[in-house]
Amino acid sequence: MQQKKQNHLSLCSKLCYAFGGAPYQITGTALGFFLQIYLLDVAQLDPTYASIILFLGRVWDAITDPTVGFLVSRSRWTKIGRMMPWILISTPFAVLTYILIWYDPPFEKGKVIWYLIFYCLFQSMQTCFHVPYSALTMFISSDQKERDSATAYRMMIEVLGTVLGTAIQGQIVGGTSSCIMEPDVLNNTTLLKTSVTKASLEDTKRAYLIASGVISFIYVLCAAILFFGVKEQKESGRKKTELLTFTQGLRAVMSHGPYVRLVLGFLFTSLAFMLLEGNFALFITYALGHRKDYQNILLVIMISGTVTIPCWQMFLVRFGKKKAVYYGISWAVPFMILIISVKSNLIISYVVSVAAGVSVAAAFLLPWSMLPDVVDDFKVKNPNVHGYEALFYSFYVFFLKFASGLSLGVSTLSLKFAGYKTGECSQPEAVSLTLKVLVSPIPVVLIAVGLLILRTYPIDMERRKGNQDMKNKLDDR
Repeated sequence: MQQKKQNHLSLCSKLCYAFGGAPYQITGTALGFFLQIYLLDVAQLDPTYASIILFLGRVWDAITDPTVGFLVSRSRWTKIGRMMPWILISTPFAVLTYILIWYDPPFEKGKVIWYLIFYCLFQSMQTCFHVPYSALTMFISSDQKERDSATAYRMMIEVLGTVLGTAIQGQIVGGTSSCIMEPDVLNNTTLLKTSVTKASLEDTKRAYLIASGVISFIYVLCAAILFFGVKEQKESGRKKTELLTFTQGLRAVMSHGPYVRLVLGFLFTSLAFMLLEGNFALFITYALGHRKDYQNILLVIMISGTVTIPCWQMFLVRFGKKKAVYYGISWAVPFMILIISVKSNLIISYVVSVAAGVSVAAAFLLPWSMLPDVVDDFKVKNPNVHGYEALFYSFYVFFLKFASGLSLGVSTLSLKFAGYKTGECSQPEAVSLTLKVLVSPIPVVLIAVGLLILRTYPIDMERRKGNQDMKNKLDDR
């Protein structure tokens, strides 16, 4: 009875836990949607340098994930838990480095190094927050239903975080424009000459800094809610055993078949959405010609995703997680094709944004809902191995971030080869064509490959129930 009471999570606990996921998504969305366009059009870096910053920053971020995961797995229990100290200590450093990413230094020679250093430092601090937070799922309750419910609340808050990140960054920055006399409608007969003024550029730089300050305040607030509102539980039934070395942990995690298939499948589908996210602001601005509306279109995507998260949670409870994956992620494909197949139209762009948000919700919810099932499956098959939870999450995030860096680097280099002109308000036709390829045909192929891999994922509803029963027996020993 006492165990059952301990496993039950109150609504307040679930919400406090959920708020901990917002900082990662708010900052991640702002960086994902706006950093590329900031480096190109505001900092006015050459696309080659911008691609180096984006690629190396994400690769560094990816490398730190398994490293931090390994260190977290070897952390000792403290008065505030095993995961909480990492979250608490990393927060102020993450906030400081995030603000400095959006500060344009008053020198030109070392500007590339500036952005690369603070981008990498922020990613490191963010990793020290997010890896233990992700692993915290396994330590708020040992009951699978309670964890799934908490994960659903977390995903809803995280998608709300993406809405906030898009809204804050987009609306503050979107209120300024470095392009003067820009046309409302792009056509083949009328071309208004546009120019970038120094005054308007300074206003845009200031807007980016203000947005970073607002986001940083929300970051600290959410971290405080998590820290004071969630009680980390000590793992029940854990025996004192020799801790896994990094190599042993890597071997154990990567030899578990269901985990490998899950990671590979979501690697391809996530890469598709990363390509879409990283290039969509540029696509809306230069390929569709909706310069004044791009921040609102991005906001619609995130609002749509937030609203549909509860629907996907109900769907996966009733029909299973694998079916939710197929229907949720494939839903975006027809609309990806539609957006590049018809002539630029603002209404169609908004319709596609609403539909895309539905798939974004599924892409957010399902990986984090399925990872605990894989951890439980591993635990049932390896009852004598302990301290591995953070490794599963950190290696998953490692692959995603490496893919993200690759997608951003390749995208920006592709724009360079297409003739992208830094600081210009209009771009050559080749840039428009490149952006169309990056947001539709390539993501569609990646989604198809990912879903084919996920068809081989073996953990269904019946196996989940069996694993939960077996895990309960192991915990009772």
